[in-house]
Amino acid sequence: MRYLPDVNVWVALLDEAHVFHAQALAFIERPKLKMATCPLVENGVVRVLNLPGYSKFGPVGFEPVSQKLAAICAELDHEFWPDGVSLRTAGVVNWPRVMGHNQITDVYLLALAVSNQGCLATLDHRVSLNAVIGATSRNLLLL
Repeated sequence: MRYLPDVNVWVALLDEAHVFHAQALAFIERPKLKMATCPLVENGVVRVLNLPGYSKFGPVGFEPVSQKLAAICAELDHEFWPDGVSLRTAGVVNWPRVMGHNQITDVYLLALAVSNQGCLATLDHRVSLNAVIGATSRNLLLL
């Protein structure tokens, strides 16, 4: 199974002061971990770690975050998944199960994982499996 860590997992991994750093580190250190990234996640990590108010030390820097992502991906069994899913496509999202605008990114990432026979790894315990048609417990790992 190949795992797609969401933005929050990556941020926790890259920020040693993050409250969930230990969980993210334990996840990434799993033996024989197969991992994936996608444009939405990579862009989100660069953005979040460079928000002016994210850290008392200020933004990390776009290039250093990008380089750290690249270094970690190079060390692991990594695969890049293009954004090949559209929420407009019939049969992807069970819209009545989407409870609010804050779930859209989670729904998309779960749908991308399902379409790649993978698993979304997240710290967000509000992700709803039944919001994505065809998603099963194999497609979602709550850290």
